[in-house]
Amino acid sequence: MNTSTKVAVTLLAAANVVVIALIVGWAAGHLAHLDGARHSQAIGRAVIAFGGTLTLAATLTLTILQVLQ
Repeated sequence: MNTSTKVAVTLLAAANVVVIALIVGWAAGHLAHLDGARHSQAIGRAVIAFGGTLTLAATLTLTILQVLQ
């Protein structure tokens, strides 16, 4: 795999990670709001879900990229 392909795959993976984390964060906040949580609590749960998903997906992406080398 040449360098430009690796860069393209890395950037695509990073974009996917952010989109997935945003969706998970939004869903967690929405479910918290439906659960009766106040606005600040719902935002807090969304932030925690976003951060956790971002960390997990980034770790998996880096692991896959190391395996491909």
